[in-house]
Amino acid sequence: MSSPSADRPASRQPAPASSRRIVFVVGSGRSGTSTMSGILQTLGMHVPQPEVTPDETNPKGFGEPQWVVDLHDELLKRSNVAVSDARPGAWLEAGKLATVDPLRDRLHAWLEQQFEEGGDALVIKDPRLAWFMGLWRAAAIRAGAEPTYITMLRPVTEVVGSKQRHYNSRFGEVNRTAAWVNMMLHTERATRGSTRAFVRYHDLLSDWTVPVFQLGERLHLDAVQRASANDIRAVHQFIDPSLRRVQLTWDDMEVPARLQEIAEESSQALSRLADEDGDIPEVHATLDELRAAYSEFYEEAEAVTQSTVAAVRRAAGGGPGGPGNGGPKQPEPEPSRVDVVPHKVRAMIPASVRRGARKALGKER
Repeated sequence: MSSPSADRPASRQPAPASSRRIVFVVGSGRSGTSTMSGILQTLGMHVPQPEVTPDETNPKGFGEPQWVVDLHDELLKRSNVAVSDARPGAWLEAGKLATVDPLRDRLHAWLEQQFEEGGDALVIKDPRLAWFMGLWRAAAIRAGAEPTYITMLRPVTEVVGSKQRHYNSRFGEVNRTAAWVNMMLHTERATRGSTRAFVRYHDLLSDWTVPVFQLGERLHLDAVQRASANDIRAVHQFIDPSLRRVQLTWDDMEVPARLQEIAEESSQALSRLADEDGDIPEVHATLDELRAAYSEFYEEAEAVTQSTVAAVRRAAGGGPGGPGNGGPKQPEPEPSRVDVVPHKVRAMIPASVRRGARKALGKER
């Protein structure tokens, strides 16, 4: 079998000075991140051991280091952030840990150990990773490694449907859709300006050699560029298109029209980044507008549900003012600024003007 490298164009980017490479596979869970991590591992890159054990939700394996998953669970608890968190403000809470020196030292020490044990090319993947990219970036640079990013793209309806099928029913379609928008738009913004690539899950299952060997060129991955016939054969055996078991559309889901609109437009704009020469300022501007639109949508939803939040707090009974505690009465939630102006009036104000007002009030997004 001939190597696909024969028909590949020469890389337009100079090779990095450092031989150490870390590929962070990021993006929403159930979007093909495990498949990508498994491909890179099969081609010779090192996934730190031990890995998360495969199960019925992912029989081919997750390609996730158990140490990384445990660390991220710890950090999410410290930040009061969920794995799939729909709150735009959750990024600020998680990002605060990027400046904690003991954590940075801890990650740096672990990375040094992995380079010693596994060679100069690491693959680190975990859906929780996106929340802490600043922390990982700092540790990678300190270890003398260039951080690079691969973001997997899959239609939002399929991601949500897969999560509904394989995960617990604590969250519904609406929350999972909102969390996908929040995760993907902020992940894109956080990796902008870095060495990165976007890959459609469908393209990976259709013919993995095309996107993967393009990655090898763009990200300067020696293991991919020097893949042998046996390596390529092993990946063919690893790829299983039948694992794309969920193929839902919007007709199969009940999601508010405005959220559906934002999610679909975000999915289409993100998909453009996977095109050759698609990672351009024009697309970035569209994604910035969508991120602002989602933040506004979420802010309005919070304002509408303040009574529900207050009722839950009263019923919880675990803190001051709860039933039977005899504590002081809980104050009513502070009204959001969006409560001050009726929605029909806000809708008449151009989005650019509203964003300018938020900036002046210290709420720029």
